[in-house]
Amino acid sequence: MPTSITITSEFSGSVVAKGATDDLSAQLLRHAGFKQIDDWHGRRHRLPTTTPLAYQVAIATHAAEMLRAARYDVTLPPDLDTPRKTLGPYAAGAELLRITDQIRAAEDGASLQRAVDHLLHPEHGALERVREALEAAGEQVNDLDDEAHALADRFGFASEFVNSAQSELVDSEVELRRVGTPSESYSAARTVRDHRGAALATSPAAEQAKVSSASSSQPAPLTITGHTPRAGTSPSTGSSSATAAPPPAPRPAGRPR
Repeated sequence: MPTSITITSEFSGSVVAKGATDDLSAQLLRHAGFKQIDDWHGRRHRLPTTTPLAYQVAIATHAAEMLRAARYDVTLPPDLDTPRKTLGPYAAGAELLRITDQIRAAEDGASLQRAVDHLLHPEHGALERVREALEAAGEQVNDLDDEAHALADRFGFASEFVNSAQSELVDSEVELRRVGTPSESYSAARTVRDHRGAALATSPAAEQAKVSSASSSQPAPLTITGHTPRAGTSPSTGSSSATAAPPPAPRPAGRPR
């Protein structure tokens, strides 16, 4: 689980970063311009109260960008977030950019699910808020102009499309949390196969069975005519030893011619 770091503004006017307990996050904060303080309260990082507001926002935003790039979970309030300042009244878009950064920085299924929940929560998620806003816009068009039915319908259709997207992703939380983790059934089956293979590899009975199977599977030799020889038949001639002709008798001794 990634380290969570919070950057906030205090009543004194100073900006404080808390949660950077490891050396990498502390180094990134110091590089951005924070001063490290180690006392009985623990390690924390602070900007001087004399730092101008524009610099506070720029430093806090830069620190958050570096920390998120290093896979840290960073909480940054809107008044210290430069994208919100540059986007002017489009604060919702800046918030969605922040959620997108969290999604891209997720290191496991659990952190990914927490980030996506800001979009998919059935009551407070961004998709539900967008659906309600589109639906309200269509209703308001009808209230303001009875003749603008086509425009009102377009907003209504857009609201239904968002609702379809929500329906497509219902109950995806459990699957998101399992992202990146091996399937238990697959792991169990692979373990059984590995154990079975190891047992057969070390079993003398299995080796003997392989030898017997190999010898019994060899085909019988064929005769010159292509048929399997019968018992007692020579493979080379095809004739039976039981019916073979006896050798010729020796010629009797007589007088020479």
